[in-house]
Amino acid sequence: MYVVTASTTNRSGTVWWGWGAPDAHTPLAEDIRSLLEAAFAVARQDTPPVGLDELHLPASSLSVEASEALAGVVGPAWVRVDAGSRVRRCRGRSTADLLRLRAGDALDAPDAVVLPAGHDEVLAVLRVCARLRLAVVPFGGGTSVVGGLAPARGGFAGVVALDLARLDRLTAVDAESQVVTCEPGLRGPALEAALAAHGFTLGHRPQSWEYASVGGFAATRSSGQASAGYGRFDSLVVGLRIATPAGTWELGRAPASAAGPDLRQLALGSEGAFGVITQLRLRVRPLPAATHYEGWRLAGFAAGTAALRELAQRDLLPTVARLSDETETAAGLAGGGIGADAGGCRLIAGYEGEADWVAARQAAVAEVLGAAGGVPLGAEAGTQWVRGRFHGPYLRDALLDAGMFAETLETAGFWSALPGLYTRVRDTLVAALTAEQAAGQTVRQAAGPPAGATAGPAGEAAAGPAGAGAGEAAAGGAPGLVMCHVSHVYPTGASLYFTVVCPGRDDPVARWRRVKAAASRAIVETGGTITHHHAVGVDHQPWLTAEIGDLGVAVLRAVKHTLDPDGILNPGVLVPRAT
Repeated sequence: MYVVTASTTNRSGTVWWGWGAPDAHTPLAEDIRSLLEAAFAVARQDTPPVGLDELHLPASSLSVEASEALAGVVGPAWVRVDAGSRVRRCRGRSTADLLRLRAGDALDAPDAVVLPAGHDEVLAVLRVCARLRLAVVPFGGGTSVVGGLAPARGGFAGVVALDLARLDRLTAVDAESQVVTCEPGLRGPALEAALAAHGFTLGHRPQSWEYASVGGFAATRSSGQASAGYGRFDSLVVGLRIATPAGTWELGRAPASAAGPDLRQLALGSEGAFGVITQLRLRVRPLPAATHYEGWRLAGFAAGTAALRELAQRDLLPTVARLSDETETAAGLAGGGIGADAGGCRLIAGYEGEADWVAARQAAVAEVLGAAGGVPLGAEAGTQWVRGRFHGPYLRDALLDAGMFAETLETAGFWSALPGLYTRVRDTLVAALTAEQAAGQTVRQAAGPPAGATAGPAGEAAAGPAGAGAGEAAAGGAPGLVMCHVSHVYPTGASLYFTVVCPGRDDPVARWRRVKAAASRAIVETGGTITHHHAVGVDHQPWLTAEIGDLGVAVLRAVKHTLDPDGILNPGVLVPRAT
């Protein structure tokens, strides 16, 4: 058994109002802030979060009976009802989640945080919660961006956050089979450090990697930045052990099987609604002997996606393939800004493996990209992207501090549908954000100027792509910025990942809900998936039936009823509650 890291059970090393570590947060760069204020024609305003002592946090409703019963399972030290523990397990890390917290709304914080130490304790906690009618929210890294930690509370005596941070061990390494066994509370960096000591890597590094948990990767069907080389997380899962209210569910006993449907696929992506993952068996690979990252410029997004399709269908993809559209490239988000002023689209290509493979694959990719009109930008563009690839959430928080709004949504489609899907979703976002800007201006003109805005640099209205948000936009300013990139590529199609940045006007959560609803309808109507790797949660539930059908939803409900007959696990997440 390999103990990886001391349990981060109090999570005090992360901020409660945003992403990650306190010392990694920096103010929005002045040149970026001034540029956005000018483009959006907004006055400067600072919007910091309230203090922890200013939060509207209800008293815990956990009964004495429940507290004693849970403490009898995990020990009194591992049942926590203090404000800090509850707030840090309140919601996920979507922009909507954070805006509510930053404004002081912690009304749906769990009533208690329970930290079990192993599979048997998880089973026992579930039995207690079923008996006392307590909803249970399995909690890994807390990085959900789709409402996956926001259960329906009605009909329950309270809500317990089941934090799996103490289940943080690499327990077995089968080097001959290249399979490892680990617990779900391990965060990405801790798992990679433990694997490296044995000469292996998982290769799964989504943007949430620094704080997301291994169990969360499985529960959401995560996909990492190097999915082209290592595969999606669900393709790396060999086996699972799951604690459910109905008992223990063991899945995966051989490298392949024809013993009926692959039930692992029911557990992967189940978001804690069917059970609590307590053990994973994962396929790993030897540490790469060589790595190389580089940048390319292509004439446009269509040329770039065509080149990626050729690479995928000829089985020539690099380990990492990330193509930014013209807007994201121009915004300098595609690789440190090198070559961004030359127009076109930026492609980051990364190679990890044996030195001979890296050299050969790099040459093959260069041949395809060169034939497509690509211009090499060199290794520095790739190196800069690697240095900043986990910084996106911190930039989002800095934008929120500066009165801006930033959020993402993602989808995927077949190659034949991808151009239309991209155009339809982008144009829908532009139209919805423009409509929100116009509606907000009408309201503000009727109400007069808002109080409390601080004077800032006089920004000239700038033409640009669209967006919307919350803050004080003057007529003529761009409603926002809509950007897109492809970062997960298959022989049959690819993902599309959209980022929206806009001014932070009044009620930005409601505004974004309307904007995303319009984009989600466009995705469904154009044949895309409602989510490629963010999961369903609560946010995507309205469009789940359109994707999997009434019968598909009925199947999910039947599975949940079998494994969780009292409906205590993450109620209302993934599977809509019966009305």
